[in-house]
Amino acid sequence: MITFFACLVFLVVGFFTYGKLVEKVFHIDDRQTPAVAHPDGVDYVPMKTWRIFLIQLLNIAGLGPIYGALSGACWGPAVYLWIVFGTILGGAVHDFLSGMMSERNDGKSISEVVGLYMGKVITFIMRVFSVVLLVMVGVNFAAGPAGLLSKLTPEVLTTNFWLVVILLYYLAATFLPIDKIVGKLYPIFGICLIIMAIGVGGATLILHGAEMPELTAANLAVLHPNGTPKWAMMFVTVACGAVSGFHATQSPMMARCIKSEKEGHTIFYGAMVAEGIIALIWASAGVTFYMNHGSLLDGMTGLQAAISAGGAGSVVYEVCTTLLGPVGGVLAMIGVIACPITSGDTAFRSARLTIADWFHVDQADTKKRAMLAVPLLAAGAVIVTALDWNVLWRYFSWSNQTLAMIVLWTGAVFLHRYGYPPIASMMAALPATFMTAVSITYFFQAPECLHLSTSIAYPVGIVAAIILFVLFYVQTFVRKKDENILAQQMGK
Repeated sequence: MITFFACLVFLVVGFFTYGKLVEKVFHIDDRQTPAVAHPDGVDYVPMKTWRIFLIQLLNIAGLGPIYGALSGACWGPAVYLWIVFGTILGGAVHDFLSGMMSERNDGKSISEVVGLYMGKVITFIMRVFSVVLLVMVGVNFAAGPAGLLSKLTPEVLTTNFWLVVILLYYLAATFLPIDKIVGKLYPIFGICLIIMAIGVGGATLILHGAEMPELTAANLAVLHPNGTPKWAMMFVTVACGAVSGFHATQSPMMARCIKSEKEGHTIFYGAMVAEGIIALIWASAGVTFYMNHGSLLDGMTGLQAAISAGGAGSVVYEVCTTLLGPVGGVLAMIGVIACPITSGDTAFRSARLTIADWFHVDQADTKKRAMLAVPLLAAGAVIVTALDWNVLWRYFSWSNQTLAMIVLWTGAVFLHRYGYPPIASMMAALPATFMTAVSITYFFQAPECLHLSTSIAYPVGIVAAIILFVLFYVQTFVRKKDENILAQQMGK
């Protein structure tokens, strides 16, 4: 219990301290935002701060901070450290920079923003990469909720039935102006999500607080029940709730709706901290729930067995109904279902905007908007019925963290060009280096990728990260110093 509260305090304090430092480094000013400069009634729509915050939270949350945190809890309390420090130093910085860099560039999609600072080749790669990633997210966030809904409704309403319903909703939410469905419904779903998190967290503390595992040397040394190594598997498994590249595709949508740059700290950095809190609650609830007065290893083993037997969705259902009772369980499940659905529809919406930015298609035109929205949803429908979404999710995990790596490096370049003295760029470069090591190591060791031994994957990932950091350091510090010396000499 002490560890849980300590982590919770760290997250809240991080928002008010490190988050404010990141905002200061970015040089927030009073320039007109894209929503104020040229509202179009479709995507560029000024909205209130609290409303945008809830939309951003739901956009980035999805199944990630719940399913990912539950899976991450199988590594024990070590996952708490990743959630807390990953959120404060990495994920929230990533989300803030992706949103505010977009806002500074007329609300452009993240692929276009990365291209502005990283070159034409990376622009094309990011365009294709982003669209594929977003469709994968939309597909996954349709299949998961459909399965959960089928558990809560009569047998005649099958998973396929709910898939059709969700995809039709996605089409409407992708096509209509952002303030018609997203702007009106998301605050309600946000309240459900918050109530669900408070309910599960509160019940865990009241009923099982004494059993909640603490951060000790012995507990940190406990291995995953399946022997899966922490590095780099845990850091990819727990993406949403720590660091997630998918968030960078969502932030530009809200960058088109904010009315002042001063809102960026609350909306982008703050929503990520809120997601970190949700992940912390589910990670602690998952491992504690299955301890049954046993050891930490018993809880981790029980959680892993439950996930293997019925999937993370069944674990969510069991935890909610047991801790909160039938009524509370249904309320909690509504939050869990709404959360991924509201990420899936904005994933397809973001894919539409990415393609529109790519080919310069005016989205204020209804016919042109439909020309992009309908084929995207049709492709999603084909994929979700033809492929195993569990397999897709595994590939999404790696591509998601690779995108986070690219965006953080882009943020480092941006801060180098427009921020404080060169040391400021380290606020993005250091987490970018870390995520480089994570992504490359995972690619070499994961079963769905190269599946090489850790003796190969570990050094390759770490060396690659060091090389990129050294190159950035030379570009940022050494060349900058040489330029300053040259300027002084010419001044004389």
